[in-house]
Amino acid sequence: MSGFTFWRRVAGLGLGLGLALGQLSAAETRPEIISNEDCLDCHGEAQVRKVKGKEVPLPAFPTNLFSASVHAKINCVDCHVGIKEAVHDTPLPRPQCAQCHPPQTNHVQAAAEYATSIHGLSHVLGSSASAHCWDCHGAHEIIPTKHPGSPVYKLNLARTCAKCHDNPGLTQEYRMRFPHVADEYQESIHGRALQLKGLIVAPSCNDCHGVHDIKRTVDRSAPINPANVAKTCGKCHVKVEEIYERSVHGQLLAKGDKRAPSCNDCHTAHTIEPPHSGHFKSISDRICGRCHEDRLTHYRDTYHGKAMALGKPNTAPDVAACFDCHGHHDVLPASHPDSRLSASNIVQTCAQCHPGATASFAKYIPHANPMDRENYPVLHAVFVGMTGLLLAVFAFFGAHTLLWLVRSVYLYLTDSKKFREAKIQTQQGDEWFTRFVPFERFLHVLVVSSFLLLVITGMPLKFYYTDWARAMFHVMGGPDVARILHRFGAIITFLYFGLHLADLAWHAWSHRQAVRDPATGRVSWKRLKDVLISPDSMIPTLQDWRDFIAHNRWFFGKGPKPQFDRWTYWERFDYFAVFWGVAIIGMSGLIMWFPQFFSHFMPGWMINVALIVHSDEALLAAGFIFTIHFFNTHFRLEKFPMDTVIFSGRISKTEMLHERRRWYDRLVAEGRLDQFRVKDEWARWQVIARAFGYFFFGTGVVLLLLIIYAMTSRLLH
Repeated sequence: MSGFTFWRRVAGLGLGLGLALGQLSAAETRPEIISNEDCLDCHGEAQVRKVKGKEVPLPAFPTNLFSASVHAKINCVDCHVGIKEAVHDTPLPRPQCAQCHPPQTNHVQAAAEYATSIHGLSHVLGSSASAHCWDCHGAHEIIPTKHPGSPVYKLNLARTCAKCHDNPGLTQEYRMRFPHVADEYQESIHGRALQLKGLIVAPSCNDCHGVHDIKRTVDRSAPINPANVAKTCGKCHVKVEEIYERSVHGQLLAKGDKRAPSCNDCHTAHTIEPPHSGHFKSISDRICGRCHEDRLTHYRDTYHGKAMALGKPNTAPDVAACFDCHGHHDVLPASHPDSRLSASNIVQTCAQCHPGATASFAKYIPHANPMDRENYPVLHAVFVGMTGLLLAVFAFFGAHTLLWLVRSVYLYLTDSKKFREAKIQTQQGDEWFTRFVPFERFLHVLVVSSFLLLVITGMPLKFYYTDWARAMFHVMGGPDVARILHRFGAIITFLYFGLHLADLAWHAWSHRQAVRDPATGRVSWKRLKDVLISPDSMIPTLQDWRDFIAHNRWFFGKGPKPQFDRWTYWERFDYFAVFWGVAIIGMSGLIMWFPQFFSHFMPGWMINVALIVHSDEALLAAGFIFTIHFFNTHFRLEKFPMDTVIFSGRISKTEMLHERRRWYDRLVAEGRLDQFRVKDEWARWQVIARAFGYFFFGTGVVLLLLIIYAMTSRLLH
């Protein structure tokens, strides 16, 4: 061995001996390390100790849980830094997880990401309730994140986040945007797939918000920032993201337009539900309407929109929603060749709900604005015409009714006793005459029942924005049931109208000899004219005009009350109003009932015209019947509370002499009075008839009040 090597070994031995002696010396002066056993002497089980004369509870340490945790081999004081002695002061400084999990470790830079997250920044700003590591991962019982028992395991994460984000105290204190996020998530398609079905591929909180780097929505780097939401959702919905990026919404978002909707604007953030569910469809128009308010307004003017607004809370009616026509993720301008509304695709789009749709049918205008004269001149003209007709009729007959009412009240106040006695006498008597035959009374029952059914099922659509409209549709079973009932009412209408025409044809045929010249056997136009304009005919004559003038003179006290024949001028008007109504309402209703069929003969925008005509004419009919007609037959003091002649079919001699003297005198002069004489059998079944009458009458009054309320509320708002 060389001398150099020998002395090198001696020096190394001396250095080692010196280091050993130094460590022994340091060990003698360094404080003794507090072991876990020392801590468990007090925290092994729940105990109480006295501190300055007060009893202080000592929390029990979860020994079994800690021994199974990832921290089982470290000492308590490694986390609870600052403890110098086994018996220590409280409270202790919070653990500093970053001392073992610094950014440069393989823990995915957890500490650095947490420091810049909403939780970490809240802690820096002094928020006492901000989430720390142990709030999510656990304290002494931390186990690997992939362990099914870990609070941050995917199946458990939502409940862990809910400890703060579904805590009423914290959500109110910090004014959290989603105070019931846990319940919302659990009911969503994501939550149900993950927590009920155990589909581990379904997203949980961290899949959308991040893990340690959770940031606010306004942070541009946040995965839930509007500019990044599509990419975040696209991690699972890859194909949908590609389609969305090509849509008009995606292109606007790519240009930085903050108005562009992203996934959560339509599907919401946490209450995401299956897009094919009835509830999603029922609220889809309101979702689109948040950005397209003008389109929503006029969509609601169509049957589609009204039925959607009146649908059951969790059920969508069988009508088109916005996305049925415009698409969902693939919304494109109508000018784009790939748009569902392009010239090459629109017929196929309509055919989804309307099999057999044609190019003509596709000209229907789903968002038409009748008030827009420039863009929709025909619809505007029809709307103005129908509105003018409605106002003119109510103005004219409203004045007529008011004058009649004032005159009747005046006479009642002048001599109420005489007025009441005259009224009683007209309802009593020992001689009765037929006014309506059983067939006519039967037709009137069909008229009343079908009309009320049509109003009950139709008027809620016109006033869809009212609570009573939604309540009525809810009782009926929704728009689909109401549509069936409405069409049933239409069938009854066509039935009684057809029966009446058949009855007219039969009478014309049975009396055909009355219009023939006895000498020649040919039709005599003079005899035909006499039959058509006879007092028994419903065709208006010059006498009706004279009666109208005389009646108005009586209103002002300028002449005696006129006497009428079998039919008054207002009864003839009511009669032909039914002809007009059945023709106008019936034809427009058929166009809307069978739009594909009629589109073979007319352009699709005629469906829009039919809707305006049908809606306004129906309002005119309902308003006229429940006000003018009801006054003429029931409300006027001579008849109040109800004229039962249409149910009994008979009229007393006293009433004939009081109101229809010309008819009585004519029958006497023609020797036909006994042909109309009838026994009074009304008492046998008047209770039943009156019950039906009051039911129909009362229903009409209630509907009138609801219509007035709806129109008033719309004007006030």
